[in-house]
Amino acid sequence: MMLFDSVATIDGALENLPVPDEAAIAAATERQAMLTKPAGSLGRLEEIALFMAGWQGNPRPALHTIRAAVFAGNHGVAARGVSAFPAEVTAQMVGNFLAGGAAINQLAQACGAQLCVVALDLEKPTGDIACEPAMTVDECLAALSAGAAVVTPQTDLLFVGEMGIANTTPAAALCLQAFGGNAADWCGRGSGVNDAGIARKIDAVDRAIALHGPHCHSPIEILRRLGGREIAAMAGAILAARIYRVPVLLDGFICCAAIAPFIAAQPAFAAHCLAGHCSAEQAHARLLERFGLEPLLRLNMRLGEGSGAAVAVHIVKAALAAHNGMATFAEAAVEQAL
Repeated sequence: MMLFDSVATIDGALENLPVPDEAAIAAATERQAMLTKPAGSLGRLEEIALFMAGWQGNPRPALHTIRAAVFAGNHGVAARGVSAFPAEVTAQMVGNFLAGGAAINQLAQACGAQLCVVALDLEKPTGDIACEPAMTVDECLAALSAGAAVVTPQTDLLFVGEMGIANTTPAAALCLQAFGGNAADWCGRGSGVNDAGIARKIDAVDRAIALHGPHCHSPIEILRRLGGREIAAMAGAILAARIYRVPVLLDGFICCAAIAPFIAAQPAFAAHCLAGHCSAEQAHARLLERFGLEPLLRLNMRLGEGSGAAVAVHIVKAALAAHNGMATFAEAAVEQAL
């Protein structure tokens, strides 16, 4: 099991990120050229197949083991009225996940993913980022390690999601610190707050950046001061996936915000990631542009939980089915284009 037990471990991992297997990509590209179709006619499905080949190190990539994890945490900033729901809903929804009654349960089952639910100290909300750090360094490292623990080298594809009332507020703060702009650029309606709620979010984010910004000199400092346990856990899972060369389908705004500090430090960090979808949260499109990722789907979803990524798994499955199952021109006795 991977353990992030020090800041140096995180820094070392970010400085030595594995890259895809170019030989596998070349072999997969050669196969694509022989399949019974005009070159490039399957568009992004062909690109996805090559992407998967590179990160799995296999010219015929497969999806035997799809891992999904939902992390849950509570936030001190919720007391500022930045969410449409009370903080108690986090634990109630964890119960719903465990009972199999949530959207992600159904969507994970539909796409064939093994789902785990990890609740992180729900009885102990993080600090209110508007007036104190969300976590200590040790708390942040523990959350990162909890995320890393869900990933194994045998995983063929990973996606992660979250549950945490008020977590679009720390997500907005992470994005603002990582990429600049102003709080209004990154603060949306989240769970459905009204205009007054958005104003409270903007105020909380502005306060948080004014307080913590001068100290945010590293990804860990950004995550631990402005994030949350479930947010850091998602970052830890996605970092572990990179170390193991496991491809990742990113979910929505909060999932992407979790790795914003890593991308600010290492712009190529998300090379092992596909954007599963673009959510209805207003800042998600802007964030994906910063990442240089084009989403596979635009379905106006904004649930979180990994739900958008779960739906996008079907696109990846389609890409691999075509890549692996189609006949070559020679096998089908079809004449190839000149």
